Amino acid sequence: MTSSVRYLSTARYIDAPNLSIDVQGVTFAYRDLGPRNGVPLILLNHWGAVLDNFDPRIVDGLAAKHRVIATNYRGIGASGGIAPVTIDEMARNAIALIRALGFEKVDLLGFSLGGFVAQDITLKAPDLVRKLILAGTGPAGGKGIEKVGPVSWPLMIKGLLTLRDPKFYLFFTSTNNGRRAAKAFLGRLKERRADRDKGPTPRAFLRQLKAIKAWGQKAPQDLGSIRIPVLIANGDSDIMVPTANSADMARRIPGSQLVLYQDAGHGGISQNYADFVPKALTFLEA
Repeated sequence: MTSSVRYLSTARYIDAPNLSIDVQGVTFAYRDLGPRNGVPLILLNHWGAVLDNFDPRIVDGLAAKHRVIATNYRGIGASGGIAPVTIDEMARNAIALIRALGFEKVDLLGFSLGGFVAQDITLKAPDLVRKLILAGTGPAGGKGIEKVGPVSWPLMIKGLLTLRDPKFYLFFTSTNNGRRAAKAFLGRLKERRADRDKGPTPRAFLRQLKAIKAWGQKAPQDLGSIRIPVLIANGDSDIMVPTANSADMARRIPGSQLVLYQDAGHGGISQNYADFVPKALTFLEA
């Protein structure tokens, strides 16, 4: 990885170079694309995700009008160090990364685990965040979040037995519509052939699960203190971070917008990227 091409603008995520930056002695991997003007959008992804787990249709759609920076957590993929076991530490790492990249104001899009981190960043550094998009996620202490492991393990085993990526079962509904969307999504994740990121280690995967469980058991945060524009999106049948959490956040965050997609699960924004991307762009540009 190199930071020598850090400011190159590329048209598509599939072509975005792998970059890295030293943050307090730890190497963080990221990809950077889109126009150089305006407030950059930082992407924070799900449990076990590396750079190649961001949906290229969503990244490309957003990068058509915004500078988009896809990031890895510490200890995940090509990022160095040991994966944290708390959302608090992940948020502090992300704040340090954003500042190391030289940004004084950013927008955040957090999916699943990334939504936990994005909320915590916003509460810890409110002056840093201009707008916030929360997808497939929930608040600290949210319903069913501490059970992500027990919900996921059987479907991960099913994935092994059926030779499918577990996200086929975890992120999408079992309807014909959901299955078609799952196949399309997983196909998109394989489009990049060269210079792919490293996969997560079992140790990092389990350490992140500890952070998720602790978030689910944590006392609720004061989401009413978030006074920036917030867009919340999910499927209506999320089994990983139950959809009720999206409605709960919408009630607690003043002025937030809620979008729920029918016959969609945890990966609702990917299943409905053709609708989500324009909504997200309108939100960011308002």
